[in-house]
Amino acid sequence: MEVDSVFVTDHSGRISSNPLLDQLPSYQSLLYRRKSSTVGSKQRGSSRARVGSSGSGKWGINTFVRLTVKQKSQTEKRHIRELAKPMAEKRKHKKQCAEDAQKLSSWQQWRQSTRKYLRRMRDESEEWLNSLKLWRGDIHLIEGMFGTGILSYFSFLRFLVTLNFFIFLLMFGFVMLPIIIAPHASGNITFSQNESYCSVYKSDSRRGLVNYHKYITDLLSGEGFLEQTYLFYGFYNVDKIHFSHITYNLALAYLLVTIGYLFLSLIWIVKRSAAGFKHNLIQDEDCFQSFCNKIFAGWDFCITSENAAKLKKKTLLYELKTDLEDEKIKQKIAERTHKEKCRLYFIRLILNLFVIGVLAACFYCIYLATIFSQKAQMTDQKVNFIVDLIYEYLPSIVITFANFITPVLFSFIINFEDYSPAFEIRFTLLRCVFMRLTSIVVLLFSVWSRITKCKDGPCICGYNHDVYPCWETHVGQEMYKLTIFDFIVIVSVTIFVEFPRKLLLRYSSSALAKWMSQQEFSIPQNVLEIVYGQTICWIGTFYCPLLPAICTLKYFFIFYIKKVSLIKNCRPATRPFRASSSNFFFLGVLLIGLTLACVPVIASIAQINCSQACGPFVNYNTSWGVVPATVYQLPEGVKKLLLALSSEAFAVSCFVLTCLAMFYVIALAGAHKRVINELRHQLEMEGRDRRFLIQKLCQAQKHSGVRSPQSKFQPRRSSSRSSPSYHTSFATNFSDAVFLAHAAPSSSTQV
Repeated sequence: MEVDSVFVTDHSGRISSNPLLDQLPSYQSLLYRRKSSTVGSKQRGSSRARVGSSGSGKWGINTFVRLTVKQKSQTEKRHIRELAKPMAEKRKHKKQCAEDAQKLSSWQQWRQSTRKYLRRMRDESEEWLNSLKLWRGDIHLIEGMFGTGILSYFSFLRFLVTLNFFIFLLMFGFVMLPIIIAPHASGNITFSQNESYCSVYKSDSRRGLVNYHKYITDLLSGEGFLEQTYLFYGFYNVDKIHFSHITYNLALAYLLVTIGYLFLSLIWIVKRSAAGFKHNLIQDEDCFQSFCNKIFAGWDFCITSENAAKLKKKTLLYELKTDLEDEKIKQKIAERTHKEKCRLYFIRLILNLFVIGVLAACFYCIYLATIFSQKAQMTDQKVNFIVDLIYEYLPSIVITFANFITPVLFSFIINFEDYSPAFEIRFTLLRCVFMRLTSIVVLLFSVWSRITKCKDGPCICGYNHDVYPCWETHVGQEMYKLTIFDFIVIVSVTIFVEFPRKLLLRYSSSALAKWMSQQEFSIPQNVLEIVYGQTICWIGTFYCPLLPAICTLKYFFIFYIKKVSLIKNCRPATRPFRASSSNFFFLGVLLIGLTLACVPVIASIAQINCSQACGPFVNYNTSWGVVPATVYQLPEGVKKLLLALSSEAFAVSCFVLTCLAMFYVIALAGAHKRVINELRHQLEMEGRDRRFLIQKLCQAQKHSGVRSPQSKFQPRRSSSRSSPSYHTSFATNFSDAVFLAHAAPSSSTQV
């Protein structure tokens, strides 16, 4: 008997060879992989096979029993509705579980019933929380009408509304609420005091009779009556609040909340990105699996409403269109010649150089506009209401104009670069993100270049106190103006551009109306708008604590504006794209915006001297100075512990441990990937085995001859020997366990 052969066990436990099973593709593949290994591994494998050949049947049976017990335990833990079984088997399983429960003791029955009750309560609470999700019905309607690609944008918008609301709760609960309740809770407020030249601060609040258009200007610019309110940094001129039993350090709370909302945003975005990355990774591995899932398992049989069925049908249709479009693009890329590739790469190089030139010109224009606006605001000469408002908003106008022109230009250029639809969206979005986010950096650089420089050499106060006595409030006003102007532009474009275009197409038959086709919902442009606004919110929250509340209301209204514009003005996309990859990419772009927002906030906290005339950090050189001052007031043991945690030795040790953990996770991921590849290969081999066995079955039926017509009416016997069924055509013991004769090393494949 050969060592490398497939054995089957009969009812008595004896091992016999089956030549037919030796011809299986999976077994032949295993033999080929063995022969291609090294000589030493061959010898070790052969010796293991010879030693374990006698016990291979026993090993296989034990393994089979262990797997059966494991699957049974996992099945018992799952809910009956989650089992992939027919309804009759589910009823039988439920009845069997009820009979088994009667055999348990009273304590075990109580534990089992309690576990079921808690699981049911958890499922009901999750279902109830899902029903309370914001805009749930609207998002399902959009998904059915325009597909999951458009759905990803509105889900992304809902996420930002929730995120900004929680950031507002942090700022309100730890910064504003203590100041509000202090007079009503017998709290004694200690204001920041610093009697020097740098502490002089003359507010721009207007007194007496003021023209009404001045209030409009103040409302749009954040100056005047809004400057000394809870809206801006300069209002929080409080050091500590002394309650009856506790002293609240507002300066420390202000700094920790700023760090807290940045970490909250990071953790939330990474958590959502990880879920989207796993889904995207699984979906991109095998397109055939995606087709099978949508066609055979995509329908929800719990749907009873006709409208819900129509929406689900449209959703599946858009998903299939997306998959087919992706396959078509991949086939087109694979058929390109070397000459076509060289020509395409040369065109892409020229166009990318042109894009870099456009970006450089936009940044220079933003810098000039910011410098001109700052100089115009410092002069006491006022021209009129309109001109003064233009001077106030000149940087915002230039940034908005550049952000409006460049996406259109980039969308036109991308058509000549011949990318796939999904990559077109990502690459255009990256270019526009670089444009928008870098424009904010250029604006802040222009403002800070005037804040940190004085005319007569070094600044006495560490910053230009003569021009900006409270520079944090001034930066907060710039972020406030960018937020308000961005919202005005979005509303104006929707009302004065998109709706008139729709009316022109509907009621006019002119050449202009024929030239303009019905507009599509541009996902890159719309995602870019909210990422740009969210980046401004993250930067401005430190200088304008109520900005998250403004952004929450802004995105709340934008949702309904975009929804009405989408349904009334736009048509479904002619080139659909996948929502899973879009969700992951949107969050990736948002993470870039968060990283960029952290840079100016950290620089202003740790490097630039804080204002000596306003804010909670008057008594410190920088905002970070409140942390060491608070640490040195703690007990000696706590102080030593915190100093040790902040030392270089601890930082190096933490870095080394992090690297080791990262290497371990990378190695574990590699091992999991190899196991997945082995399992995928095993599934493929099993499919080939089934095809091979079916072919042998057909050949056996052809050789057996045609049966008589009377045999068709004879009842089918239950005996396995007389039945030509698929499972029993080759051997009488085919239903028994089938195993390889060699032992079970980690790299072997079980048949």
